[in-house]
Amino acid sequence: MGAPSVVATPVAPGPTASSVKLKSFYATWLLSILLGTLGADRFYLGKIGTGALKLVTLGGFGVWTLIDIALVLSGMTRDRAGRELSRPASLMGPWIITLAIYFGGPLVAILVNQP
Repeated sequence: MGAPSVVATPVAPGPTASSVKLKSFYATWLLSILLGTLGADRFYLGKIGTGALKLVTLGGFGVWTLIDIALVLSGMTRDRAGRELSRPASLMGPWIITLAIYFGGPLVAILVNQP
């Protein structure tokens, strides 16, 4: 009687670091600015628990929203698996646009309403 034959079944390789699609910096940044109070940026990154908490507290009464925007712009935001976001060549544009949105609008309103 011979030894039993073993048939090897091919196994698909797991995802490699280069095959994993990173979450978009721009999508996260825009969601933080436009819908951050509702936790949309957290939901996008796969952080459902903190997204729901952010939704219920309306972005931590706005404070959490501002902190998340600063974290995204500083490059410290990561997705649920701990991966960094895809990085643009320069963060200067998003910084300028964000500052213009948060400080430019009120500044213009103050200057326009001067007697």
